[in-house]
Formats: sequence, C-alpha cells, structure tokens
Amino acid sequence: MKVIASSIRKGNVIEQDGKLYVVVTAENIHPGKGTPVSQIEMRRISDGVKISERYKTTDQVEKVTIEERNYTYLYEDPDGFHFMNPETYDQVLVPKDVVGSQAAYLQENMTVKLSMHDVVPVSIALPQRVTLEVVDTEPVTKGQTASSSYKPAVLSNGVRTGVPPHITVGTRIVVMTEDGSYCERAKD
Repeated sequence: MKVIASSIRKGNVIEQDGKLYVVVTAENIHPGKGTPVSQIEMRRISDGVKISERYKTTDQVEKVTIEERNYTYLYEDPDGFHFMNPETYDQVLVPKDVVGSQAAYLQENMTVKLSMHDVVPVSIALPQRVTLEVVDTEPVTKGQTASSSYKPAVLSNGVRTGVPPHITVGTRIVVMTEDGSYCERAKD
C-alpha cells in the first residue's frame, strides 16, 4: 500500500525497485528554507546492504504489510539462528544479519517476536529484559560506596556493562536488551 514518506517509521518494511527493505532509522527534516524531506536509512532484506534515501515528505512510498508472531529460540549454527513456531512446530532459519547485535542476548527457549513477509524473516524483537550472570568484575573497595558510581563487569554472554559496587562475580542481574545497561539484581 502506498503511504507518504513522512509516515514511515523504524521497523517498517518498504518495497523499492522490486526489493524489500527494513527501515533502520527514519527522520523528518524541516529546513528553515526549502522543502521538508524524510531521511530514511534502510537495510535490504535479501543481502543486508544498508542504503540511505532522501524523499520529499509528500512522496509516495510502497509500504509492505508484515506479520508478527511469537517464536521460540532453539539454537545457532553457521547458517544462522533457528526458531520454532510454538503453535505449528514449524522451524525458521533467521540469517545472522537480521538478528544483528541482539544475538548476544538470545537464550535457549526464549520467546521472541519475529516479523515475517511471506516466509522471509524481516526483523526480530527480543524481550525488554534478560537475566544474566556476572562472570568478571572488580572487587569492592572499602569507602567506595558513598558515591553512586558504576564499575565495569563482564556478563555470561560476553557483553560488558556497568554495575553498582555491591554486585560481585556470580551474581545474577537483569539487563536491558536494547542497550545492555544494568536494571536490577535478579530476584531468583
């Protein structure tokens, strides 16, 4: 369906020159003088190539409808990541470039939302928070608790983040998947 360029948002799928693209960033720019434009950065679904396009805000763009479903993460192999539909037990292979940097937060049997166009995975949405274990961090120095500073820590998935001084090695913490920031100590 055709929509105006200014209504395109991050995560939308658009068709251009017969190819499908996922919108990575979309920004409407209104210069002091001249015509307003929409700056859209997108990733081609077929091969992962990123391109940047500039449209007049009134230009028509072909927006593709996508279907969003819950899938369960199974495992990773050299071809990509394998997910299963819990209702039909159908398995789907998602290429590594679709998952991107979110791969570090995938855990076995985790439920994620996969956006599909026909049978092609377009994008993935992880839960907002995951629980991980701290495998390396600096020991607490006495008298350091007065300030609210964070110390560096390495998590069980290899990601580095900042944690409060009272967190030690072996502590399970909740981390935001969007940016890898510390949220709270795990309650389990």
